[in-house]
Amino acid sequence: MRDTKESRLLLALLVAVAFALITVDIRGGEESPVDGARRVAAAVFGPVENSVASAVAPIGNAIGAVRDSGERHSRIAQLERENAELKTRLGSDDRNRNRVRELDKLLRTAGAGQYGIKAAEVVAIGAAQGFSWTVTIDAGARDGIRRDMTVINGDGLVGRVTTVGPSTATVLLASDPDFTVGTRIERTDELGFATGQGERPLSVQLLNGKAKVKPGDRLVTFGSQADRPFVPGVPVGEVIRVDPSSGDLTRRLFVRPYAGFSRLDIVGVVVQAPRTDPRDTVLPARPKPAPTVTVTVTPSPAGERPQDGQADAQPGVAPRTDEQEQE
Repeated sequence: MRDTKESRLLLALLVAVAFALITVDIRGGEESPVDGARRVAAAVFGPVENSVASAVAPIGNAIGAVRDSGERHSRIAQLERENAELKTRLGSDDRNRNRVRELDKLLRTAGAGQYGIKAAEVVAIGAAQGFSWTVTIDAGARDGIRRDMTVINGDGLVGRVTTVGPSTATVLLASDPDFTVGTRIERTDELGFATGQGERPLSVQLLNGKAKVKPGDRLVTFGSQADRPFVPGVPVGEVIRVDPSSGDLTRRLFVRPYAGFSRLDIVGVVVQAPRTDPRDTVLPARPKPAPTVTVTVTPSPAGERPQDGQADAQPGVAPRTDEQEQE
């Protein structure tokens, strides 16, 4: 429409009519003369509005749901991260506490035997040389580690050093079939040689075929010349089975080692041997047997009734009640 004088007059007239209708509708209230026209307009345009609203509402709801879902997922992700961090921290604390206990036990063992040690951590299992039972520790030549040094932990003998690098070393475990160490029995001082058998107990060949040995006897290292590769007095294990003597010159024992070779963590390399043989002082104290409780029953003199509330002292006889006596 062109902007002419007539169009301006028409626009002004329409605005005036609109204001007049609004004024009449407000003053008329519920009996407004335009109420019928409003109903007709609602009947005509209502379905159209509902259709448009029905079509548009899912879009709006979807947008809101996506926004809320994003917020929920962000919160869930944050909670999962916090939970994972907490579990990691708790796990690390448990591991640190366990390592502190292992180190404390190692220091007590080294102190009992007067061994000068270099503590190290097991960083790998099974070195590259064949199928030997070995571990790698994070201490080497820079730390004063040399070949053929004794390796212990808080429980006892672990093995000996076989290969040394600048910052790491390889330890042959006492469970390896190529491992042999001289042993001495705590109670009788009988000498023998212990050999590894993998996951099975150590095999010990006693030099005396008629030696008196029984399960529960404990063994320590006998020691080597110049304390290499083994220092004396290190706990080895406990006898669990003795082969019957068959008249041979030697006798065979099966010994459960004190060290758990599948769960090694903190170990100590003996870099300084003790001045004197500690013999059996490094072995843990044997548990004391529980005291036996003895009950002494004193019978009542013949013809004497027990006092009220007391039973006859005859073993295996129940006290009689007053009702039973009346019967």
